[in-house]
Amino acid sequence: MASESPYEIHDPRFLHLIVGSARLEELHTGCRWAEGPVWFSDANQLLWSDIPNQRILRWTPDGGVSVYRQPSNFANGNTRDRQGRLVSCEHGLRRVTRTEIDGSITVLAESHAGKRLNSPNDVVVRSDGSVWFTDPTYGILSDYEGYRAEPEQAARNVYRLDPETGAIEAVIGDFAQPNGLAFSPDERTLYVADSAASHDPALPRHIRAFDVADGRRLQNGRVFCHIDTGIPDGIRTDVSGNLWSSAGDGVHCFDPAGTLIGKIRVPQTVANLTFGGPRRNRLFITATASLYSIYLAISGSQRP
Repeated sequence: MASESPYEIHDPRFLHLIVGSARLEELHTGCRWAEGPVWFSDANQLLWSDIPNQRILRWTPDGGVSVYRQPSNFANGNTRDRQGRLVSCEHGLRRVTRTEIDGSITVLAESHAGKRLNSPNDVVVRSDGSVWFTDPTYGILSDYEGYRAEPEQAARNVYRLDPETGAIEAVIGDFAQPNGLAFSPDERTLYVADSAASHDPALPRHIRAFDVADGRRLQNGRVFCHIDTGIPDGIRTDVSGNLWSSAGDGVHCFDPAGTLIGKIRVPQTVANLTFGGPRRNRLFITATASLYSIYLAISGSQRP
């Protein structure tokens, strides 16, 4: 008996992005809150965070799951830079770090204007080497995903770290709780999720888009789309410019104009996702206690 299809078609165009026979696979379970997946093509491995358990886990197609790092300082979002190094957001020490090739840790950001960051959440690296990250207060709201503390920053900012000088600049300051972020394939647009409805239904549950000027300034901010179930958390784009977002009922796919064209239903609340595999056409999904994957008919835009 065939398993139930995980797809929810809202627009026929979604049929060209999915593999009809592909099914959602649960690769691992046992996490408390799975987050921050990042694919390393050269090592044929996926790393992701299990925030409350203070660990970063590793999955390989042949070797299964092992612990990559513990304790992880309540690491949340992860990415890799243009040199293939792991870049992580740590709730515990309220900083952004880079893991060097020899395994040592370099602190990229831990303060702004002389005050500690809130709790860096998610991070992306642009092709020019600049590091962009969000800084909501989730990691200091309680002792579950970090250490409870009062915020020192006056706003929940999105920051840009200059690759040449290391200077940190707040590029957006009007979010309630900025969360996942992703560039369009041509890097002319930055998408940022606002997930503040997680703690107040009256607050945003949308994704905003910004034009990127000169590779560093953001302008023309507008609401790109709304999430109809749950909140937007982690987001990614594919090579055609569609945006894939986490949500309460799975993964939502929006066309470049912000129209919902389809969903991949997932049994648990989705926190984040990333494209991986040799052809970047395997979507890895972190959802509450588990790591899932599903093959698609389109590839991710980010460098693996």
